[in-house]
Amino acid sequence: MAQKKSIVFFHPDLGIGGAERLVIDAAVGLQARGHKVTIFTSHCDPGHCFEEARDGTLDVRVRGNSLVPSSIFGRFAILCAILRQLHLVCIVALWNYELDHLRPTHFFVDQLSAAVPLLRFLYTDVGILFYCHFPDQLLAQKGEGAIAVLKKGYRVPFNAIESWSTASSHGIVVNSKFTGGVVKRVFPRLAKRDLKVVYPCVDTSTANQLQKKSMWSGRKVILSINRFEKKKDVALAVKAFASLDAPIRKSALLVIAGGYDPRVQENVNTHQELQQLADSFKLSHETHKSLPDPSAISENTSVLCLLSVPDTLKQSLLASADLLVYTPQNEHFGIVPLEAMLAQVPVLAANEGGPLETVVEGETGWLRDVRKPEEWAAVMSRVLSHPNPAELRKMGENGRKRVQGEFSKEQMALRLDQSLDQVSDPHKKPQEPPTIPSWLWMVIIVAIVAISLSLGATWLLFFLLNQSKAMQDSIQQHNAAQTITEQVIAVTTQIVKNEL
Repeated sequence: MAQKKSIVFFHPDLGIGGAERLVIDAAVGLQARGHKVTIFTSHCDPGHCFEEARDGTLDVRVRGNSLVPSSIFGRFAILCAILRQLHLVCIVALWNYELDHLRPTHFFVDQLSAAVPLLRFLYTDVGILFYCHFPDQLLAQKGEGAIAVLKKGYRVPFNAIESWSTASSHGIVVNSKFTGGVVKRVFPRLAKRDLKVVYPCVDTSTANQLQKKSMWSGRKVILSINRFEKKKDVALAVKAFASLDAPIRKSALLVIAGGYDPRVQENVNTHQELQQLADSFKLSHETHKSLPDPSAISENTSVLCLLSVPDTLKQSLLASADLLVYTPQNEHFGIVPLEAMLAQVPVLAANEGGPLETVVEGETGWLRDVRKPEEWAAVMSRVLSHPNPAELRKMGENGRKRVQGEFSKEQMALRLDQSLDQVSDPHKKPQEPPTIPSWLWMVIIVAIVAISLSLGATWLLFFLLNQSKAMQDSIQQHNAAQTITEQVIAVTTQIVKNEL
């Protein structure tokens, strides 16, 4: 029987998102395999997290959230994230010795690697596995013009820290082969490292309960599920749908569903752009925040936008769909195609990035060039005209079998467990000597943090001084206005007296 492990997770913000879903699934899966799992995070709002993080399924502990904010006036997010993670580790390792009481055999760190060198320094006999979703420096917003230059300079030390701290892990796993290739290109020091692939998973336990059931009788449904963001390129689906022959298009409905937050300007802008695009093709469209009655949708509607769909509605949409279109270019992985395949829906996706590893051409769906909308339209037409319904049913069955065999929670937990076994003893494999001694790197990091805090404090000081000066000027103007008013009153009073 395999030896039981004490695995400690470190995750920055345990909210609701793809990375958080993976962490929860990984923790639950490893716990189901008999290991002790503890999750440390700097933030976890019970009202905005996955159920397993708040219902006692997992041991989630929030630490290191009292000193450093998540951002400073909406900026310096990466600096604050690094400081919060270091603060968390210092609290549980050096302040209350909570980490010692857990007697960890393994550390699982994801999303942010800054604390890995510190963990290696404090716990030399504990193996550290880092799960890389995607290099942070490629996810950071670039800006334009002078802002882009400033941001590029600002990111230099943080990119260096990310590269060095990631390489300090005893083992590194990625969410796809595509991400692994990007990581090796961005971090040259990892070019010779063996990056294991551990795919994210979907819940396959309810697969047999998913039954096809149309929400719109007599109409075929092409479904797109993505956040309302420009990079998701949902416009491609609209363009391809618009180019279909009128008789085929008239009997179909393009449903665009996904995450939408009215406070996020990009979500608002993307939704408006999709509406304008539909108008330019003379496609009638509707938008709903919820869909209590599918029959309320007009028969003349060609494009239906559903904002922030709950999971129950998403499952109903998948059960109604004849084809899922997944349009993002160079997606790191993409969980939506797996959800569609589990629901026995054929998938049309980009022939690059993560979908190359999930969708099998001709067996579970089709892979097409995002720069050629006509290729996407051809697949849509093929599905909607149903020349061979048995072929589509076979694709759906193949998709479900593939997901159940390769992308279940059990498979992900098994692969993670095997990866943890490989880093169980950090002394088994000799580590490459660092180019710069660890103590010097620590000095450099401390210096960078100190300089960054100094710059932040200086900026805050000048901001407060400017606010104070503006307030003083306002008071002086007010006083001056009062003085002039008093003089006018005095002169007016004197004139009145003289007249009397």
